[in-house]
Amino acid sequence: MADKIDRTALWGMGYGMYIVSAAAERQYSGQIANTVFQVTNNPPRIATAISKSNLTHEYIKKAGHFAVTVLEESTPMIFIGLFGFRSGRVIDKFEKTAFETGLTGAPLVTEHGVALMESKVISEIDCGTHTLFVGEILAARQLKTAVPLTYKYYREVIKGRTPVDSPTFIPEGKTAE
Repeated sequence: MADKIDRTALWGMGYGMYIVSAAAERQYSGQIANTVFQVTNNPPRIATAISKSNLTHEYIKKAGHFAVTVLEESTPMIFIGLFGFRSGRVIDKFEKTAFETGLTGAPLVTEHGVALMESKVISEIDCGTHTLFVGEILAARQLKTAVPLTYKYYREVIKGRTPVDSPTFIPEGKTAE
């Protein structure tokens, strides 16, 4: 059945580009994510899908919270690469990144951010390779008026790559069938 899935069909969905971050045991982790969405308005709740293999997943599970930075369209590729293709197990992504510490201790990345949200995890859904974390928003604010970065813009204009563990990943040399 898997060979009947044309992953380029997923490219037609509207995705944003975000940094999802968390803190556990006084250490920070953060990663690029394209799956963050509002699920309720009263109380305000959001959800994010995070790969179980990522350090950020481990920190969200331990701490029970996560923060989200909505990235601006002008975010440079080198910044996206830092949070999207480098592991926090190997480098300190926050060493040269502008951020604030939030209510829960989570790092709120302000660099290239349009808006910030901080949430307490209220539910988790096991989705196989990923966990869907649902969080009740504890704090949120807009940093500036700017066009948010979309996954389509990242792919088509910036010419960004898709990580291997992403549902939209297509190995080189393969075509969508």
